[in-house]
Amino acid sequence: MNLYNPLKVVPPLVTGLWTTFKSTLKKPVTIQYPEVKRPVRERYKGRHELKRYDNGLEKCIGCALCAAACPADAIFVEASENIDEKRFSPGERYASTYEINMLRCIFCGYCEDACPTEAIVLGDNYELSFTDRSQAIYTREMLLDPVPAGGEPTPREVEPGSFDRSIPEMKDPA
Repeated sequence: MNLYNPLKVVPPLVTGLWTTFKSTLKKPVTIQYPEVKRPVRERYKGRHELKRYDNGLEKCIGCALCAAACPADAIFVEASENIDEKRFSPGERYASTYEINMLRCIFCGYCEDACPTEAIVLGDNYELSFTDRSQAIYTREMLLDPVPAGGEPTPREVEPGSFDRSIPEMKDPA
C-alpha cells in the first residue's frame, strides 16, 4: 500500500493556496463592456472608414487601387463620372459602388497604404458582429464618415470648372 508523505504534499498545497489568496486581494480589471468601451492602441486596425474633406466632398476618387492591393479580394469598387450638377468628389470620377466584404477582410492595411488620397482608413471601431452573410458586406454609405461641421453633403451642385484636380492644393507643412 502506497501512503502519501505529508511533508511532500503540504508545502505545494500551501503555496497554491497562498497564490490564490494573493490574487483575491488585487483589484479586478473587468470592464462593463456595452456601457464602457475599452480604449484601443494607437496603431489598432479596426473597421474601415471612408473619409471626407473639410468641405464635405468625399476623398475617394474611384481609382480602385485599394481593391488591387487587397490580398483577400475583399474590396469591390465601381467608378462613375463626376458632373458639375452632381458632384461627389473633387476629381473626374467618384466611387459609385464601394463594398468591403468583412468576412474576407484580414485587416492588413494594404488598402490604406495604396490609396493616393488617403480616403480609406482602418479606424478604431472593433464592434463587428453579423447574424447574416449579407450584413457583412459594408457599402459606401455605411463606410462614409458624417459630413464635418461647415461642410455640405454630397452630391452637390457646383459651378463649372471649380474642381480640376482630384487632390486639392495642399499647403507646405510648416
